[in-house]
Amino acid sequence: MTANKNDRNDARAIAQVVRSGWFKEIHVKSPASQELRTLQVTREFLVNKLRDHENEIRGSLRPHGLKVGRVSASSFDVRVRELCADRPRLEFYMAALLRTRDVLRRELALLHQEVLAVVQNDELCRRFMTIPGVGPVTALAFKTTIDRPGRFRRSSDVGAHLGLTPRQYQSGEIDRRGRITRCGDGFTRGALFTAAHVMLTRSQQWTALKAWGVRLAKRSSLKKAKVAVARKLAVIMHRMWQDNSHFRWTAEA
Repeated sequence: MTANKNDRNDARAIAQVVRSGWFKEIHVKSPASQELRTLQVTREFLVNKLRDHENEIRGSLRPHGLKVGRVSASSFDVRVRELCADRPRLEFYMAALLRTRDVLRRELALLHQEVLAVVQNDELCRRFMTIPGVGPVTALAFKTTIDRPGRFRRSSDVGAHLGLTPRQYQSGEIDRRGRITRCGDGFTRGALFTAAHVMLTRSQQWTALKAWGVRLAKRSSLKKAKVAVARKLAVIMHRMWQDNSHFRWTAEA
């Protein structure tokens, strides 16, 4: 706010903020949550690198008229070697990429097993996983992000904290709502969106939440319904944590 920005003026401004009480308390995550978040971020990094690695192999073969096609993860190596069988140079190049891919797969499997072990020994995560669509990654991501449920006065605040509420511009008679804010933790927001996608498109188990999402998709669009269900999931999971309760399959339960 001052005309001249220097260390002296910055120190005076900080002192004024502290003296007037014009600041908010921030939450520092516990060391355990920070360590588990590092595990998840590392695993996600390897997932992305493995996908990029496979796409690089596919892209390198395509100019030669060779297409890998849709194959399982276990058959990918065999398929690539079959395509390069009669081309020694190409086979040599692809072998280097395939060996690197094997290393990525092994290390990713170790990290994934660690995630499963952590969730298996955590009663709260197991309770979260009773919700259709919520798997180990989503359950652990939500727990490590929220860390302490008591810091939210209302469960509905969790959706806004994770950037799953729409933007709003209001001035006089103008009141416009836009896309979601996407503030807060992007990893957990993405995990909740994936869980909502699985619930609405793959899960065969009907719940009051899924029925609500399906009705919303018919009125609006499937993408908006997924976002709305993801926000509902955040609220429900926080309430389950706060009340030490279980997932309610029906609206009357």
